[in-house]
Amino acid sequence: MSPTNELISFLETHPDAQIVMDAHYRILAANAAYRRIYAGGRDVVGQTCYAVSHGYKRPCDECGESCPLAASRANGEPNRVLHLHHTPRGEEHVDVELTPIVGASGKIEYFVERMMTVREASSLPAEKGLVGKSPAFNRMLELVRRVAPSNTAALLLGESGTGKELVAQAIHQQSGREHAPFVVVECSGLTETLFESELFGYEKGAFTGANQRKIGLVESASGGTLFLDEVGDIPLSLQVKLLRLLETGTFRRVGGVETLRADFRLIAATHRDLKGMVERGSFRRDLYYRLSVFPIFLPALRERREDIALLADTLLSRLAPGRAYSLSPQALARLQAYDFPGNIRELRNIIERAILMADGDTLLPEHLPPDLAGEAVAGIPDMDIVPLEMAELRYLQWALAQHNGDRKSLAAQLGISERTLYRKLAA
Repeated sequence: MSPTNELISFLETHPDAQIVMDAHYRILAANAAYRRIYAGGRDVVGQTCYAVSHGYKRPCDECGESCPLAASRANGEPNRVLHLHHTPRGEEHVDVELTPIVGASGKIEYFVERMMTVREASSLPAEKGLVGKSPAFNRMLELVRRVAPSNTAALLLGESGTGKELVAQAIHQQSGREHAPFVVVECSGLTETLFESELFGYEKGAFTGANQRKIGLVESASGGTLFLDEVGDIPLSLQVKLLRLLETGTFRRVGGVETLRADFRLIAATHRDLKGMVERGSFRRDLYYRLSVFPIFLPALRERREDIALLADTLLSRLAPGRAYSLSPQALARLQAYDFPGNIRELRNIIERAILMADGDTLLPEHLPPDLAGEAVAGIPDMDIVPLEMAELRYLQWALAQHNGDRKSLAAQLGISERTLYRKLAA
């Protein structure tokens, strides 16, 4: 059985990379875009998709990953996932959309997979943007890809230092507003007068010192994205003003009478427990529901330990361009054993300090801060007494980092299947 000539002809001229597969994961056809972008000139027809994309000997779902073909075969519906694919350029994040095709028999006979490389994130050290490849990072990135093309409000949740502004920028860059402004509102410490004048602007003569009209941040973000950073710090008395803006889509400059229409995509972020604040009465319930249409949780660095080596290499290249700095295995082990309460921001500070302390190009344990300079206990991220399940997770995260994120080699060394390892890491 082979795909119809019409289907192959249609895919061949399509600008997106696409392949046709049968129900047994066998590639029946690949269009020119796929051959150019992902196959590197190789003939992939006749091979399985999981062997070409992942180097697996078994389907993705048997190796601990989500498999769009298996899901679509089971329910007959299209399926979309975010995967790490092997490409001629190395491992890359790829957004995969699979569509089942009904054949002449009236049953599903083929599956068309469309692939788009994610440009806003990298699984290799990069000069800018998001960097990571751990399961926790990939789950977050998949949600970012889901919400970005829409105009839906996104709420970024997570500890301080996890990179919420970078994620907000990634959403903006993948939206239809990417060529318009990305405007940041620092909500912490804004008084009532300052909040209104900063957000809405003011007219000349509105108050002492207002010598000319000032455009507010809402107006500056027209056509683009308004990012409310630390929205949980807005005092209760000011939250109603923000709620009115979101509900009506209109505002007035301080001292003005003209009602202006706002045009922005909203992204908010906070390290606070907004739901708990609502229950305690310190955050408006109606505002919370306006902001939390699509919440995205950003994992703490200790929840993505396998990304620490990658992030450290990225920070070394960003902080010292032109210098070939590297971490010694002992220094890297100290970092991988540390819990990073300050998350990526703290890792950046540690790397910057180590660069200044080092006389050569290799960063050693003695170049790290004193609380990281002690001898690391091999295989044990910390000595706290924790539940057994958490201890196992921490150990596996540490061990995966030693294998540079290679789950296949770690699973082989541990004597378990990749699927079992993936399930334990995703717990």
